[in-house]
Amino acid sequence: MFLRATVASLVLASISLSVQAQTIRVAIGTQDTTINCAAGGLLIRELGLLDKYLPHDGKYQDATYDIQWKNFTSGAPLTNEMVAGKLDFGAMADFPGAFNGVAFEGAGKHSLFISVLSGNIKGSGNGIVVPTGSSAQSLADLKGKTISVPFASTAHGMLLRAVAAQGWDPLKDVNIIAQAPEVAGSALQANKIDAHADFVPFAELFPNRGFARKIYDGSQSNTPTFHGALVDESYARQYPEVVVAYLRASIEANRLLAAEPEKYSELIEKVTGVEAEVNYLFHGPLGVQTRDQSWKPEYRQAVGTAIDTLKLLKKADRGLNLDTFIDDQYIRAAFKASGLDYQAQLANYAQAPLKADDALTGKPITDWKHVAQIWVKGEAKVRDYASAESAFTALASLKKEGKSVRAVYAQAEDSGIKLLANQAWFASDRQGKLSAFLLKGQAQQFAAAQGGKVFDFTSAGAQAVAGR
Repeated sequence: MFLRATVASLVLASISLSVQAQTIRVAIGTQDTTINCAAGGLLIRELGLLDKYLPHDGKYQDATYDIQWKNFTSGAPLTNEMVAGKLDFGAMADFPGAFNGVAFEGAGKHSLFISVLSGNIKGSGNGIVVPTGSSAQSLADLKGKTISVPFASTAHGMLLRAVAAQGWDPLKDVNIIAQAPEVAGSALQANKIDAHADFVPFAELFPNRGFARKIYDGSQSNTPTFHGALVDESYARQYPEVVVAYLRASIEANRLLAAEPEKYSELIEKVTGVEAEVNYLFHGPLGVQTRDQSWKPEYRQAVGTAIDTLKLLKKADRGLNLDTFIDDQYIRAAFKASGLDYQAQLANYAQAPLKADDALTGKPITDWKHVAQIWVKGEAKVRDYASAESAFTALASLKKEGKSVRAVYAQAEDSGIKLLANQAWFASDRQGKLSAFLLKGQAQQFAAAQGGKVFDFTSAGAQAVAGR
């Protein structure tokens, strides 16, 4: 009896040892150029954040980790490798994320959407651009035209909704073709397409590079969009502490972005080639999207909308159970382990805050609707201004001083999104105060209601300086 018990205890000990001493793979699929996935991939990898949080106690006491990273330009191939068991985690948008869930189900498996990384409850981040010389000023001008889009992307879903909102038949009234952003950039420059719809950051990146103009922002559809993180369910059930560790690393990456957006925008540029000015447009204060890792109802809705769109495209015969596909237990645990209040974040809808004084007047900025910013070449920090007038006055002084400017930003009066000011339209009110808009038509509507005038970037600058 004693011998049998001793043997049994030795067997149990050897099993326990094998669990503790095993090598655990942590294979993460990233989308580096999709810059609002940065807190779920690029920054964690580049800063070595995951090592800080991986467990080394309890059943992980003697475990070693095989951390693997693989970068993708879109969500579909990332999903293929997750389904094939080559990756454990993946970062992607709502639309390809929903497809990820459907693909796992089709293979007799399950994946989990475990956190949001960055998003916009109105839909900003996706957008449509046209060649710089195009006469089109809005989506309404694209009837009968060729619009390219990465198929099965969140931008594809946006485009279909935008076309439907125009009352158009997507098979007859526009010619929608599949095109990756790398190909679309060249096509826009060669005028081989009339427009291109894309996800973060291309609707801002192409205009920043000077060969495209943004004529539609996803916020016009008022449909939530986001990027988030997924995990293979079987992996999460086996290693829940590793999943929490990954999310804790993501939380720290997010905190670093919030604290020093210019610094980490430069790092993202170094890795991806996406200009820091564009990265700051998203990750800086009052940015295009909020870095929000909580499962707000609007983001749950975005997944549901994506699943419905997949059904419409006949890419999903059956839906997904959102209550089981979206699993917030891991991000809640990560928040708790990081000393953060998940419920407070769930209720927080504010953009990344700007706490600054006007660089021209020195007075505290309190009106966020008219904020403008200038990133001067060679300066580590972006300069903040309470109004477009202050920024334009500063621009005139910088020009006299012979200083170069990397970017000028303005907040859209109507949507509140951050714009590249040199691409924006401006309208004055009765008192001559300038407000920024994405579209010329929006500026014209505001000017007509206010008894003001419409200006492009150059004429707005001249008007502001003359008014001083």
